Amino acid sequence: MTKRVRRSAKTGSPRFRKPVRARRKRAKLQQSLAPYGFALRSEIRPTVVFDTFWRFAAERQRIFFARTEGRRPPWTEDPILREYKFTNAYRASDRVSQYLIRNVIYKGADDPDEVFFRTILFKLFNKIETWQLLETQLGTLRFSSFRYPDYDRVLSKALASGHTIYSAAYIMASGNSLFSVKRKHQAHLKLLELMMKDSVPSRLMECKSMRGGFDLLRSYPLIGDFLAYQLITDINYSELTKFSEMEFTMPGPGASDGIRKCFNTIGGLSEADVIRLAAENQNEEFRRRKLDFRTLWGRPLQLIDIQNLFCEVGKYSRAKHPTFVGLSGRMRIKQKYRECKQEIIYYYPPKWSLNVKSTKGSPPDGEYQQALF
Repeated sequence: MTKRVRRSAKTGSPRFRKPVRARRKRAKLQQSLAPYGFALRSEIRPTVVFDTFWRFAAERQRIFFARTEGRRPPWTEDPILREYKFTNAYRASDRVSQYLIRNVIYKGADDPDEVFFRTILFKLFNKIETWQLLETQLGTLRFSSFRYPDYDRVLSKALASGHTIYSAAYIMASGNSLFSVKRKHQAHLKLLELMMKDSVPSRLMECKSMRGGFDLLRSYPLIGDFLAYQLITDINYSELTKFSEMEFTMPGPGASDGIRKCFNTIGGLSEADVIRLAAENQNEEFRRRKLDFRTLWGRPLQLIDIQNLFCEVGKYSRAKHPTFVGLSGRMRIKQKYRECKQEIIYYYPPKWSLNVKSTKGSPPDGEYQQALF
């Protein structure tokens, strides 16, 4: 039986060739628009914000190196980056993380209980000024000499004087009724007491994975998914644990907002899957956009960094792509950029082997200087 061939009414040529060429052309176009890690999943559709994600990461890191190398401002021609405050491409390079690593984790007794106590005490407030206030009033902050009434007195007096003791980076849950106290900071001090009583430092050291450490912290009151992920990342800067930052991620609300803006649909993937694919394919993503991304002296972006970048791009796109509403519905960027004249001496966890590569890396001694952020 002869197969019937449909022909064009005008030219008489076979009509099956044109649809095949069109399909191939359309498929090639779709693949060129799709991120490398998602190219085989036709149901995933990125938006223009996903392209901005990679450009933002490259430019923010370029600003970081321009400042560390002592160049004069302005460090960028991007009007949004010049007007508003954004965190670094690498979480560990931010001012608060640098203070935590240099002046809290690696300054003081290296006993596991003491390292954990200092780290959690700092992160519960996440504010350099609060840590410095406690040090000024109480001396060296140690678990061995910790007394709840002393810490409560200092913090209560600061609040009564109109001072802010918590960072605005994220909202801490209040557990007043749970711990039978009147103020939020009192509940957090009680939470720290509870964790120390339960030998959490030694239990963390026994965890086989970052997810295991996350689950342990998550089991405590007032600690949700986002905070538990932040805390296990901070603890992992120390020598208590030796997890890879490529092992586990937990998207926060800001990252979820950014992912929603970067994709029309993620085709059934979880947000954690999206973060992992972006991290695993970062070299290809930068290369295909002809972006010169300078890694952190050879250390590529980790899952925590990609998670943070999605959050920052969610904010950045409020000005760059205002028609993309996202999950939060926020339309303005609150924090303006303010230049700080003081210098920071960058110091990273020694196990990363970055400090000898950094032009300003040095051992954790001497006075910390505030970052240029």
